[in-house]
Amino acid sequence: MKRLRHELKFYINIEEYEILREKLQMVLKKDKNMVNDDGYHIRSLYFDNLLDNDLYEKSYGIYKRKKFRIRIYNGSDSIIKLEKKNRYGELINKESVSITKAEYEKILSWDYDFLREKNNPVAKDFYLYLRSQHMTPKIIVDYVREAYMEDIEDVRITFDKYLSFAANSLDIFDPNIVTVEALKFPLMIMEVKFNSYLPDYIRNILQLDSHHRSAISKYVICREAGMMYYK
Repeated sequence: MKRLRHELKFYINIEEYEILREKLQMVLKKDKNMVNDDGYHIRSLYFDNLLDNDLYEKSYGIYKRKKFRIRIYNGSDSIIKLEKKNRYGELINKESVSITKAEYEKILSWDYDFLREKNNPVAKDFYLYLRSQHMTPKIIVDYVREAYMEDIEDVRITFDKYLSFAANSLDIFDPNIVTVEALKFPLMIMEVKFNSYLPDYIRNILQLDSHHRSAISKYVICREAGMMYYK
């Protein structure tokens, strides 16, 4: 049975961010992946089919959606994740499998039969979508994530900053990637994830009703920004 988690997303400005991070730092643990006070770098290559279904399903308000992406952290090839993110309204489930850089390069070269042999449902699903829906790489999404954690209900509060897309490449390891801002600073995205409930003391700190909640998709934001960029 897949574990579903709540995921709430908000646009916040720099003033809100500074107040919230100061309070959260006093009561929550920093994510161990943070390399400095700013957070850690995430770069993801998103896939979609010929009709861009994953791009447009959000706009159409489809309740059940999915996205496939390949993700790395801090520019390193030591951890490469092939991920499938499933969404059911505000509930999410994320499944992943680790791949090697050689396997990543095979996928980009359309040599992906090896996925069928992996004993992992994400790899097999991705293989089926590649074959049946002709999914292709669409865009690289780039941002810095600052994250705080609470063991109770596996709460994660993240601030995603400097959201950008790659304008000249679909290779996450391309040393000459040029990124373009997709969300104008000082605007950023706060995500609140938890299992069954958000503890009251965290809810009181966040004051969620005072922030602009939205069905935010970084993939959609970057695709739309990319379309405007190339006009």
